[in-house]
Amino acid sequence: MTAPRLDLVIRNARVATASDTYDADIGITAGRIVQLGAGLPEGAREIDAAGRVVTPGGVDAHCHLDQPMAPPLRMADDFDTGTRAAACGGTTTVIPFAAQEKGQSLRAAVADYHRRAEGKAHTDYAFHLIVSDPTPEVLNEELPALIREGYTSFKIYMTYDDLKLDDGQILDVLAVARQHGAMAMIHAENADCIEWLTKRLEAAGRTAPRFHAHARPMLVEREATHRAISLAELVDVPILIVHVSGREAVEQIRWARAQGLTVYAETCPQYLFLTAADLGVDDGYHGAKCVCSPPPRDKANQDVIWNGLNDGLFSVFSSDHAPFRYDAPEGKKPDGEEVAFRHIPNGIPGLETRLPLLYSEGVLGGRMTLNRFVELTATNPAKAYGLHPRKGTIAIGSDADLVIWDERELVLRNANLHHAVDYTPYEGRTLRAWPAVTLVDGEVVWDGHFHPRAGRGRFLPCGEPTLAPNPRRA
Repeated sequence: MTAPRLDLVIRNARVATASDTYDADIGITAGRIVQLGAGLPEGAREIDAAGRVVTPGGVDAHCHLDQPMAPPLRMADDFDTGTRAAACGGTTTVIPFAAQEKGQSLRAAVADYHRRAEGKAHTDYAFHLIVSDPTPEVLNEELPALIREGYTSFKIYMTYDDLKLDDGQILDVLAVARQHGAMAMIHAENADCIEWLTKRLEAAGRTAPRFHAHARPMLVEREATHRAISLAELVDVPILIVHVSGREAVEQIRWARAQGLTVYAETCPQYLFLTAADLGVDDGYHGAKCVCSPPPRDKANQDVIWNGLNDGLFSVFSSDHAPFRYDAPEGKKPDGEEVAFRHIPNGIPGLETRLPLLYSEGVLGGRMTLNRFVELTATNPAKAYGLHPRKGTIAIGSDADLVIWDERELVLRNANLHHAVDYTPYEGRTLRAWPAVTLVDGEVVWDGHFHPRAGRGRFLPCGEPTLAPNPRRA
């Protein structure tokens, strides 16, 4: 019997996964990888990778798209422009946040977010939840039901007045995570310390963007990281500390692991490629472009983060894409005004540049192996949030989400990017690589030109996280 013809064959690939690098052809049928080997039969379509590296499509497990904001603020990227940018930068799955507003049901937030995403996405997507109002109904009914329905991760904030939970509320939410096998992500900064410092800076007239970093020193991240670890230890549940910025939080995570605690960590490009100086060295407003929380630190802390990426301290490398236009009344200049740092919306764009930055400076810069790059940007995020092995690897049965890399020098310009933001904080940086081809479910989405197709992106219900066993039901 003659085998059915393959839909697509990628020839002469240098295949890289989190564990192996080898030469093979990749056979794809119905959007899935069905064969790996030498000399595969002819496909209906063929792409010659010509010996170039082929990695799994990136999984950006921490990005914000069209998240509801209080007026006048509005995110620049929705599911159309955000996933367009993701695909052009080699990311094929995104996991943004369905954010509960205080007084709102969690299920209403999920329904609203589905409306925002439906029919717009160019990549596949899942949702994290943001729990800001853990009422008895949310804890006992909504959250357990949503976990069963495929929303198996949620974010807890220890800062921002409209999102933060107190310690007792955090314990309640962590207890649900333990019982039902979900992954809890924690934004660890001490809100009271930040408010205390902010008021004193304002009283002294120090309100320029650069003082954002003064209001959020490493101490406030260190204390909150230690507290988050202690709360998770009390409940006996794994947690993932997001966007870790420097040495003091890293030391807390290393200490926790030395005690045998299951604490995962994520970091982001801004902590490798930006410093506090990017917030400004004077009182000019230009530094508002780089206001994010935690803020970038200094060169010594960049080295700490690079070391953590290499030695296993970090499990996940995400963008924390939070897109606000700089010169816009709904963005970094609310109502068209240059405002005090307290009122500058937090976040920077990074969905499209995450993978090329790390591939260029990490892999080609000799700071990490190709396999570690894949692990951090695709495999571990898929495992952490219940999408592996469907996503995050190149294997028989996995979705055909693939990136063929072009290793060449280019100067990064915002004019060449595909998001709806009017700047990139990495403007002018020389990169050594960019995706030549991105495939989502076996379809070419990017090959130097973006190829949209309405309704391409699918919502993905998530399974139980598999980065580590969960001690629930004990």
